[in-house]
Amino acid sequence: THQPNSNNNQLVSSTQSYYFILIMCTFKPVTHVIFDMDGLLLDTESLYTAATECVIHPFGKTYTWEVKVAQMGQKAENCAKIIINTLQVPLSVEDYLRQVTKIHQKIMPTAQLMPGAEKLVRHLHKHSIPIAIASGGAQDSFELKTTNHKEFVTMFSHVVLASTDPEVQNGKPAPDVFLVCANRFSDTPKPEQCLVFEDAPNGVAAGVAAGMQVVMVPDPRLDDKMTKGASQVLKSLEDFRPELFGLPKYDD
Repeated sequence: THQPNSNNNQLVSSTQSYYFILIMCTFKPVTHVIFDMDGLLLDTESLYTAATECVIHPFGKTYTWEVKVAQMGQKAENCAKIIINTLQVPLSVEDYLRQVTKIHQKIMPTAQLMPGAEKLVRHLHKHSIPIAIASGGAQDSFELKTTNHKEFVTMFSHVVLASTDPEVQNGKPAPDVFLVCANRFSDTPKPEQCLVFEDAPNGVAAGVAAGMQVVMVPDPRLDDKMTKGASQVLKSLEDFRPELFGLPKYDD
């Protein structure tokens, strides 16, 4: 019978260790973590799409994927402007927002957590890693989306919402929301000490502009070219390995 070659096993083990060290060298250790929310922690993007389509459908307009990508992560008013101007919707920004908000009030409370979100957040919180949320949304929208996730939200030290926070002058892809968010941690970490989680190109650009590493979990429909700039690109939060960024390894 064939006996396993111990030298081969050692070679495989050494090679695996080498590549793990090589991967770790490409990332820098961090001490704080900042999460985007829509499409990253909460599965809200399909709800936003449904609401937008309800508003523009009577005008014979189609909400294309390209338009959706262009306004992902931006302030509510900017999103409205992009949709109205690109699709030539005969509504004012105020009218559009009024109509879409009515729909949001009905459907947003049904938002569910994205795969891997709860496991990662609870793990970081358990190990006393400071975590926060930096979103392009508004306060009233945030309250709706987290209706059934109040306990989950308490694990974050703070939440910065670009659309209603007076300190955030510019929405993503500007770095403002992430810089403001980092500055509100009690120990005020430097940007390079913060790791950002994002799903949208605008958010990745904002994190990079802020001087932070960014882990991107994009919509599978997104072109690979639009993931450039991210420190790491994953299919799901379930695939994230905290130890690669100097964070505590999962217990299991």
